[in-house]
Amino acid sequence: MKIRFGKKFRKQFQKAPVQIRNTFETRLKLFVQNPFNPILNNHSLTGKRSRYKSINVTGDWRAIYSEQKNEAIVIFELLGTNSQLYR
Repeated sequence: MKIRFGKKFRKQFQKAPVQIRNTFETRLKLFVQNPFNPILNNHSLTGKRSRYKSINVTGDWRAIYSEQKNEAIVIFELLGTNSQLYR
């Protein structure tokens, strides 16, 4: 599995508090080992974002990603709080 980061994700990551960035790094390691680790609460989204999936970074922070299955690539697209991402 290859991990990539979208432009918007990188921008949001840089603006996120240090604690959130550190927690994301830890969650990313878990994700690489097992994308469906229960701690991550990995789930598909619905509605206008139905082609994306989400993992929990903390209780309120989420990382949204898309998959290119034919190439086994995961692209992290967005990072933010629940209310920021799902307006």
